[in-house]
Amino acid sequence: MSGPDTLARLEATIATRRTADPSSSYVAKLHAKGLGKISQKLGEEAVETVIAALSEDREALVGEAADLLFHLMVLLSARDVSLAEVMDELDRREGTSGIAEKAARTS
Repeated sequence: MSGPDTLARLEATIATRRTADPSSSYVAKLHAKGLGKISQKLGEEAVETVIAALSEDREALVGEAADLLFHLMVLLSARDVSLAEVMDELDRREGTSGIAEKAARTS
């Protein structure tokens, strides 16, 4: 089953794997390498997502978007930021013009 529950399950899985053996868990391996490596991987996935979007390859875009979301969730976990906090922020912004919201952040 996909949807919001998928991200909640992913968040829980990432939380349990943070302290696993890095030789058997990709999440643990990233955490062992530190925030810099996790951030680098997120950046790489973001670039790959953009490239897939520009190539107009729908299947590649879906795959890269999944990789991007996964690595974002790993980064959030590393900084002890919950998915609920991000969702709350999105809820707070709902109904607000993106232009107005951005202007409020810079003033």
